Amino acid sequence: MKSLFLPNARPPRTTFALMAAGQAGLLLLLWLFYPLQLFPSLGDVLRALADLTTTQGLMPELWASMTTALQALGMATVLALLISYLTALPFFRPLAYAASKMRYLTLTGLTFFVALLVSSGHEVKLSVLTFATTVYLVTGMTAVMLGTTQQELDHARTLGLGEWRSFWEVVVLGKLADMLEVVRQNFAIIWTMITLVETLYQSEGGIGLLLYKQNRYLHLDGVVAIQLVILAAGAAQDYVFGLLRRVFFPYASLAAAR
Repeated sequence: MKSLFLPNARPPRTTFALMAAGQAGLLLLLWLFYPLQLFPSLGDVLRALADLTTTQGLMPELWASMTTALQALGMATVLALLISYLTALPFFRPLAYAASKMRYLTLTGLTFFVALLVSSGHEVKLSVLTFATTVYLVTGMTAVMLGTTQQELDHARTLGLGEWRSFWEVVVLGKLADMLEVVRQNFAIIWTMITLVETLYQSEGGIGLLLYKQNRYLHLDGVVAIQLVILAAGAAQDYVFGLLRRVFFPYASLAAAR
């Protein structure tokens, strides 16, 4: 137990699991018995979850949003990787700089211009989500590239590799694990924006639209139920990304403190 309160300690896996279960149980007890009823009761949320699942198509709506989010993430990842790798060439560095600063733009108003460029509501949603995710990914991926040390490049050069081969081996292949981590961290941005775009373009539904309707009619138990579903989906995605990182880049964790 002492290891739980020591800086930089790594307690046994069983101890850590018991601690996490205890904290979750304490949180549940606070929800059940806290005298100030800020949130709907657990029973109301469970009943709302059952109603949303059986009569309002919660799972199909979640799947519709998930497929849109994955499409946007795939397109944004390709674009961000391309822009980030181009920063190796000084000519393209202003492009990456400008793209990273665009993350301060709000989506209000931009959707109108996007709607003029594409022909369907789905394309508008996909374009807006892709743009918003790309600017964040470019920021993180460029930071990863700039974190390449002179020692790493010099090591590649001493092996007789040219500049392009050094870039390929050190920056492209050597940073793939870090790039995947950037993608994982920024995937959550899509879920925070999907409610906005699905509310603006309602033809395809989605869990964001379902959440908007529950909030509009003050069905707070339904709001909490949908938020918990989104939270669970996000946690599952984080786990999958972590699993992929461990499977394809097992060396990435070797430098971590133990």
